[in-house]
Amino acid sequence: MFSPARDADKTVARPVFRFAPSPNGPLHLGHALSALTGYEMAQACGGRFLLRIEDIDLGRTRAEHIEAIYADLAWLGLTWEQPVWRQSTRFAAYREATARLQADGLVYPSFANRSQITAALEDAADPARDPDGVTLLPPQLRELDAHHASSRIARGAPFALRLHMPRALAAASERLGGAPLTFREISPAGVIETRPCRPERWGDCVIVRKEIPASYHLAVVVDDAAQGVTHVTRGQDLLVATDIHRLLQVLLGLPEPIYHHHRLILGPDGQKLSKSAQDRAMAELRASGLDAQTLKLQIGTTHPQGSWREAINISV
Repeated sequence: MFSPARDADKTVARPVFRFAPSPNGPLHLGHALSALTGYEMAQACGGRFLLRIEDIDLGRTRAEHIEAIYADLAWLGLTWEQPVWRQSTRFAAYREATARLQADGLVYPSFANRSQITAALEDAADPARDPDGVTLLPPQLRELDAHHASSRIARGAPFALRLHMPRALAAASERLGGAPLTFREISPAGVIETRPCRPERWGDCVIVRKEIPASYHLAVVVDDAAQGVTHVTRGQDLLVATDIHRLLQVLLGLPEPIYHHHRLILGPDGQKLSKSAQDRAMAELRASGLDAQTLKLQIGTTHPQGSWREAINISV
């Protein structure tokens, strides 16, 4: 069994955790649980805790939401390292990563919109969908003629960049020496489990969106690597996204973090809390007189049990 104390001289860096909210609405209890999970795990093992503002979507970003994030987390008793990274300052890094994927022939410009995708699949009884429920791009809508694509782009046609999944899977397999694509997960019992990835279920997913220079998937793996994040703690709703994240990490030669996907807080309807559903915000709870300690007791702890403190240090 790995012992942090015994093997401290073998590790140069401390474990690094992060909380990375998007400033497009107020934080709710689900965000509190996620932030506390990473923070408590970092505190327990002497690790570092970072806050990153994922404001890549400038059209939805609001300055008041950023200030509210700081206030909410401070009220919970959290502290974090400075400076706070903001994705809006990282566009050059995303373009560089995209250029590497383009140079390897792993992405292509896609001009297909939703209506075109729907029309192409009108005869399909049950169109394939990704884990988020989005209809997969049918192969016949791939735009692989470079000259034709360049001409359309030059004329101002809007486009996204999609990952060519078959090529990406082949490239990843080659770089892994034929080994399967997997990720490491700290289970609720505190045991590191190796789990399979199935990125093919995402199809030719969007890597660069039409209006901004990266998708969530690309930006998050580039930033986690740049900040030296060793442990990604997030909700179970993002578990399936690990398929794409691990694939991109392999394709871009980025380090592999260890993951821990914690339970979700569900609303009265049995659905996860969300900003779009206007679930009760932390600021509203604060204003009602609720104190932070009571809130923590209400939502409970979510870090893994058992020997997770030892498991944390394995990848550092």
